[in-house]
Amino acid sequence: MKHLTLLIAFLMTIGSQVNAFDPADLQRLMDTKKCSRCSLTDTDLYRADLEGANMAGANMEGANMAGANLAGAYLRGANLVGTHLSGSNLEGAYLSIANLNRANLNGANLNDAYLRGANLEGADLEGAILKGANLIGANLTGANLSAALLEGADLNGARTNGSIFCNTIMPN
Repeated sequence: MKHLTLLIAFLMTIGSQVNAFDPADLQRLMDTKKCSRCSLTDTDLYRADLEGANMAGANMEGANMAGANLAGAYLRGANLVGTHLSGSNLEGAYLSIANLNRANLNGANLNDAYLRGANLEGADLEGAILKGANLIGANLTGANLSAALLEGADLNGARTNGSIFCNTIMPN
């Protein structure tokens, strides 16, 4: 029993260190718009201007980025699980192999975004604008795409099992 208690305490310590928010990372991002592989878990970036920022591989799980300007941002491989991105501007953003599982992208602008191989399982994309977006091989399983604009989007090889496409404007 004593060993089990020690093991649980050790695992909790490791888990909190891996996902811990780092204030220095946030300051670097705001100062330079560069924060590759940084830890911004649960950070409040509401309406932040991060146009063209490099956040490749960053951990932003659970962050509030609603209304943020992320146009042209480089988010390759970023962890955006459960991130609140409603109303954000991600036009031309590079989100290849990013994890957007359960992310709220309600009404987000994803025009010409590069989402090849991205995980959008269970994401809320209701009313999102994905005109010309590259979704080749993306995982959209269970995603809500109600009233989304997908005109000109490339969905080749995308997984859409259980996705909602009610009043969605589909690609040509």
